[in-house]
Amino acid sequence: MIRTILAAGFAGAITAATWPSPASAQMSHQHASEAACEGTELRCATKVTPFFAADGTLWLTWMAGGLVSVANSKDAGRTLSPPVPVTTQQLNLDWGPDARPALVVDRKGGIAVAFATFRDQAFNGEVFYTRSDDGGKTFAPVKPITSNQESQRFEALALDQDGTVFAAWLDKRNRVPAKEAGKSYDGAGLFFASSRDGGASYSEAKLAQDNTCECCRLGLAFAGPGRPVVVFRNIFDGGVRDHAIVTFNDLSTPGEVYRVSNDDWQIKACPHHGPSLSVSPTGAYHVAWYTNGKARKGLFYAHSRDGGRTFSDPMPVGQADRSPTRPYVLATRAATTLVWKEFDGETTTVMVMQSRDDGETWSKPSAIASTKDTSDHPLLVADGEHVFLSWMTKADGYRFQAIGDQS
Repeated sequence: MIRTILAAGFAGAITAATWPSPASAQMSHQHASEAACEGTELRCATKVTPFFAADGTLWLTWMAGGLVSVANSKDAGRTLSPPVPVTTQQLNLDWGPDARPALVVDRKGGIAVAFATFRDQAFNGEVFYTRSDDGGKTFAPVKPITSNQESQRFEALALDQDGTVFAAWLDKRNRVPAKEAGKSYDGAGLFFASSRDGGASYSEAKLAQDNTCECCRLGLAFAGPGRPVVVFRNIFDGGVRDHAIVTFNDLSTPGEVYRVSNDDWQIKACPHHGPSLSVSPTGAYHVAWYTNGKARKGLFYAHSRDGGRTFSDPMPVGQADRSPTRPYVLATRAATTLVWKEFDGETTTVMVMQSRDDGETWSKPSAIASTKDTSDHPLLVADGEHVFLSWMTKADGYRFQAIGDQS
């Protein structure tokens, strides 16, 4: 049985499946084609990022009509509050395949948002940030996350236990001194900064690893208080673009960089296909990624139980003849959940499987959502008890649905 609820401030309806518990919630915003939908409301969005606050409020941020906006839901996605613009003027927002706005919400209700814009036609970007101190009613004027004028893209935010916001992004500032010295420079640098005031200001940017792949999203999580972990596509010797991982000793000190797998993908271009990372309550690292290397091709998953120093043998994910892409992994106390997209020539389907033993064994893959048109990456978010799929589609709108037990 389907019920339709008019969401205040939205030019459309939210359709939600009636359910006996939040575990079967589903929300869908219907909208026309992207070309015909030029507004700033959620139904016109191309990228949507979810975040559950500690009080159970679901927050969404999205980009549409040149603006970044936020809204929240107190009922696991049944209804949404009126959207609030984070930016006051239309911007040339970074629309790259792996780009999206980021947000975190601390226990005091402070909201930190980061996003990137394109400066020029050469895809040089700039990362901006802002914060709301009044529960998302208003936002401070946006500021650049670093004073450096070289390109920055693919920002990611994570929240430490004490409310510190950690930011990581890809940054090309080191290509200038390399060029001046007559040296070649490949890719970008993995830079980071932290905010002790909930995203109102950030520390000076620092380099964690140079010569990383320049066009892929980052996987970011915490291994413990004050210890961020970042997984990224690195550029190894010979132009091989395989994945690497770094665990920080503290918020300002990156540790040693380790290789996730030897896929041997030698390519003089950027795949625009970044990895996903989640750290389970046991401390295990769960990583999912795409490769087209000589050693292996397709989607893969692996875990590490020694802080990223070594990883399990890569496990193939999805049906190779259906072009599996865009993996996302999330580890909770109950299960480790992995989603990805497959395409059969007509329909894009989101597939899911779960592990109840911290990544050792997995359930049989099953389909949980589909669309006939283009779509964003499938994302996962948890409210402490339930895991939800967050997925923006062109033809069917925004979907937010709970993922039940897959065992």
